[in-house]
Amino acid sequence: MPFIEFIVVTGLGVFLGIFIVNLSNDRSSRKILDDAFYRLIEAQSGRISLIQLAAAAKMDASIAQKYLERQVEIFSALPEVNEQGDTFYRFPQLSLPPGTDTNQW
Repeated sequence: MPFIEFIVVTGLGVFLGIFIVNLSNDRSSRKILDDAFYRLIEAQSGRISLIQLAAAAKMDASIAQKYLERQVEIFSALPEVNEQGDTFYRFPQLSLPPGTDTNQW
């Protein structure tokens, strides 16, 4: 009986450890994507493509795509297709209040 309890407790500990590591990685990825997203918004007048976001964040495209799709929905961004057939999303202009230190963005 103690052996079974040990197995159950160990299994729960491993599961909890994996959960905490994944949660930490998700938060880290989210911060990296947020930073890249807002830098691109500012630098490109609100026009972003998936490949630009993935490259700027140095993230897998599937992770960047989920993030970008959520941002498109939240900000009601409009899709645009250029002459080469590449899809960009037009987000609202980022207008910082006067006196805001842009280096902190």
